[in-house]
Amino acid sequence: MRRIFRFLNKFFMVPMFRLGFGFFFGNPWTSYVMVLKTIGRKTGRLRYSPVNYAIQDGKVYCVSGFRQDCDWYRNLRSHPAIEVILPGGAITGTATEITDSALRNTVIRKVLQNAGFAGFFEGYNPFRISNEELAIKTEDMPLICIQPTGLGSGAGDPGGWAWVWTPISVILLILAIWLILR
Repeated sequence: MRRIFRFLNKFFMVPMFRLGFGFFFGNPWTSYVMVLKTIGRKTGRLRYSPVNYAIQDGKVYCVSGFRQDCDWYRNLRSHPAIEVILPGGAITGTATEITDSALRNTVIRKVLQNAGFAGFFEGYNPFRISNEELAIKTEDMPLICIQPTGLGSGAGDPGGWAWVWTPISVILLILAIWLILR
């Protein structure tokens, strides 16, 4: 399952967000997804990681579903200043891990509910599980809080890929006109 997610994330979700189509992927069934832009702890290179998220009190939260084995989680621990591509835009922020149990339970539940069908991969229903059972089952699941500090570079900004669909659209439009006039 992890390999399937890794493949889909790398070759579908990240390119879609970089092309500016992230807003198409936010709904209750398939999930609400954002892309973290982290700095590799070993390489120092920019890395992209799609994750489910929730917004609460002006902060963005996400969980490491594969616990502490996720590369993006380990990268955040080394370099907490990150950029995030949300479906509606991009922000910069500082990532911290949340350990407060009351906040953890509330926000983890919301993130798992926002994860759509993927929220059920933990083996329980995030809408119906009791608070006590949720706390036990997610005690080793890191909860990350991203405190926004400014604007980030989105799909339409330098480094993004939104420019790609403009020339393709123009070429397709010219082709359609040519076929009609022919």
